[in-house]
Amino acid sequence: MSAPEIRVVLVDDQAMIRTGLAMIVDAQDDMRVVGEAADGAQALDVVAGTTCDVVLMDVRMPKLDGVAATRELLRRHPEGPKVVVLTTFDLDEHAFAALRAGAGGFLLKDAPAEDVLAAIRTVHAGDAVIAPSTTRRLLEHVAADLPTPLGEDDALAALTERERAVMVEIAHGATNGEIAARLFLAEPTVKTHVGRILAKLGLRDRVHIVIRAYESGLVRRGSGEREDR
Repeated sequence: MSAPEIRVVLVDDQAMIRTGLAMIVDAQDDMRVVGEAADGAQALDVVAGTTCDVVLMDVRMPKLDGVAATRELLRRHPEGPKVVVLTTFDLDEHAFAALRAGAGGFLLKDAPAEDVLAAIRTVHAGDAVIAPSTTRRLLEHVAADLPTPLGEDDALAALTERERAVMVEIAHGATNGEIAARLFLAEPTVKTHVGRILAKLGLRDRVHIVIRAYESGLVRRGSGEREDR
């Protein structure tokens, strides 16, 4: 039995970009475009009127930008769909704002077709679209926009020592394999710890583990050093 199709909504104020993305997506056996929108406000209406799994969301649009649209979409639909923001420039502060709003990652508009398709499949599977190391570069690039570290709250304090160690490694860009080697753990054990961190902190995915680590001060911004607490 074949896997169900991944249903995709395209949101971009440029019709040419939507057309190009639609051609790429609809050419695949495992996905199809189920809706399009030219701005964030229209995107909310489209998602409300159709069942979709992944939204490719442009950041800079008229009426309602991609950041505000992502935040509102996920407020209305907390269990999905997954959102991937589209940005023109790598390390765009607007992409970071969208990540904080709940997007599962970002993709450059000029990315090769295979990267776009891989991103859709990856985020649909529940993983981050962007590599942890890229996430870290993004965070450090826009560190000035982050609030002063808030310190630990009850949720963060509830993490075990091992979970905190895994969280710090994730924030520094380590893959599960690298974390396993550094902490002398089996890789499936690392995956279990990641799942528990997500559950305890109420986070959507690995990207947001990184954001939370920086915002809480568990990891110092810009220095690349761990802050032991």
